[in-house]
Amino acid sequence: MNKDLLVLLHPFFAVVVVFPLIGVVVNRAWQVRQRRLQTLQGKSKIPPVVGQDHVQLGRWLTGAVVGIVLVALAVDISGSILDNQVWSKEPFKVALIGLIFAVAISSLVLLYQAKPALWRGIFATLTGIALVVLGCQDGIYRKTDQWYISHYYYGMIAALLMIFSLAIVQNIYQDRKNRWRSVHIAVSCLALLLFLGQGITGTRDLLEVPLSWQEPYVQKLYEQQCEMKPCTIQAPAVHKAP
Repeated sequence: MNKDLLVLLHPFFAVVVVFPLIGVVVNRAWQVRQRRLQTLQGKSKIPPVVGQDHVQLGRWLTGAVVGIVLVALAVDISGSILDNQVWSKEPFKVALIGLIFAVAISSLVLLYQAKPALWRGIFATLTGIALVVLGCQDGIYRKTDQWYISHYYYGMIAALLMIFSLAIVQNIYQDRKNRWRSVHIAVSCLALLLFLGQGITGTRDLLEVPLSWQEPYVQKLYEQQCEMKPCTIQAPAVHKAP
């Protein structure tokens, strides 16, 4: 598959799957809140099923967010491995990266199935660590010098928050003092702000990341610091056959 098409997989799934899910989850969360307040005053017209819908859709959203992060990481890392021929130079490193991807996926699957709090904590931690380690690999477009408006850091923090929310779902229903519910609300509000930032920074990065045929020219622009002064990049000469 063309490299430029692979790069589009991440924004495609974001637009088609993740952001619609975010809208539905937020809607159900608002209905759950309204039903709880109306119930305190009497009887609510909002059906009780909205609570179950919110939980189920939230579980789907966590899987979608972690999945889309893994897709983005896989595209960037695999591109770096192929471009730099890392497989022939450091085959153990490539195999280890593949193993970490497997750990991230399997830990998330086991987190969905785990019931005891200890195992939920273990699998959530393993999933988060695997994401962070993969995000530290070469080839990831991080913009660390502008971390406060970085699409990568927003997405990574949002994914970790979603994993945490999935891990504490059972605690919310077992806590009669609603402390875990308050934590969940705070985490969800922060994640929602990050998702809004994702929409802005992701659009910006699509403009900044060059197509494969543009990369050599853009690299020369950065090397000559053309963002600070006017300069011209000449196209390579094309040799025609006699």
